[in-house]
Order: sequence, then structure tokens, then C-alpha cells
Amino acid sequence: MNFIELNLENVLKTLDNLSIDAKPSWGKMNAQQMIEHLTIGFKMSCGKISFPSEINEELMAKMKLFLHSDKPMKRDVSVAFAPENPDLANEELELAIDEFVIEWIDFEEYYQINPDNTNPHPYYGGLNYDEWCLLHKKHITHHFEQFGLIE
Repeated sequence: MNFIELNLENVLKTLDNLSIDAKPSWGKMNAQQMIEHLTIGFKMSCGKISFPSEINEELMAKMKLFLHSDKPMKRDVSVAFAPENPDLANEELELAIDEFVIEWIDFEEYYQINPDNTNPHPYYGGLNYDEWCLLHKKHITHHFEQFGLIE
């Protein structure tokens, strides 16, 4: 599978096509909830927020293998740390995108300063910069497909 290039400029160009009334092909999140959901992933990758592990170590090892594969994320998967209909954190979509950009930049700066750090994900365990990049790439691709921004 081809995943989106993990490049902020490229991602922002793609987001130019996202409107607040965009309807997802699956799932219950609206466009702004989706952006805020992606933002939470970037906050997690820098250790700003964390969630308890949701699976055992054996399954976590399998999840890491999946992370390194070319397999896409499954549709309509619900996870405890990401509610299906979360409250909005921002007043409007544009502000949610602004926060997303800030957290992306913080992620890049965090790992420039702390290249050997790892931060935990509830399903993948401790991830380093390269692994977080793999996850962000899969995750952004998944949700951009959900909203018809990419095929």
C-alpha cells in the first residue's frame, strides 16, 4: 500500500480539500474531530499525553510487526483511548488544523533534541522517532482515506 508522504507541507496541501461538512466513508467522527484525533497522536508521540497499555506484550510485539508492514489500518476499529464522538477541543476546523501543525512541529523538534527517546503507545508500546513516523504515516493515510482526501 502507498502511504502519504510524512511531510507537513504535503499534508497541509491535502487538508486544503477538507471542509467542515465533509462526510466520512466510515466511522462517526466529523472532519474536525478527525484532525483533533490526529493531533492527539502527535501529542502522544512527544510524551505530552499518555494512555495505559491496552494489550499484553505478546500482542504488542505483533502490533509492532504490523507497524513495520505495508498493511493499512483497519476501518471502523474502536479503541478505548479514542472515543467515537469526542468533544471538540477547538472552536473551528481551522483552529484544529493550526493546533495539528503546532503539534507536528513540536514532534519534529522534540526528536531533534531527544533523538534516542521513546514514548509509549497503548497498542504498540514504546516507539522511537522512526516508529512514530511509521505510525503517523499509516494513521494520517487511514483518516485521509476516510474523508476522501486521498485514495
